[in-house]
Amino acid sequence: MPQHFEQRYLPYSPEHLFALVADIESYPDFLPWCLGARIIKRDGNIVTADLIVGYKSFREQFRSIVTLKASELISVRYDGGALKHMKNEWCFMPGKTADECNLTFYVDFSLRSSLLNGLMDMFFDKAFRKMVAAFEKRAAETAQQFMTVPS
Repeated sequence: MPQHFEQRYLPYSPEHLFALVADIESYPDFLPWCLGARIIKRDGNIVTADLIVGYKSFREQFRSIVTLKASELISVRYDGGALKHMKNEWCFMPGKTADECNLTFYVDFSLRSSLLNGLMDMFFDKAFRKMVAAFEKRAAETAQQFMTVPS
């Protein structure tokens, strides 16, 4: 079962990073291997979403339930598809200034296929480093619209 935990201190506000992660429909624009994203339902702070991920001939879809706690926490749980299970959390804590964030990220998942699980174990760290880099690049590209104006 691949698991990944990471803490980062980033030069972006918690609100900026929260908005970036909560914008599920934009994932195919910047996340590697994300081929599609669709919001199925919104009910207050609960979002049901489908993601299609793929690489070469591999292509899978899964559904997740995303709980949004404004600018603080995004919690994701698996709700059907190619995975056996998945749990993922993003926590956004204010930094020393308004434009800094202590970010923690955790994911734990496994695929239904033991063959694919074995392959994933071999490439897991590299894949998550690439995905984290994609989120950081997107944060830098969208930073201007979230800059705090000094008072």
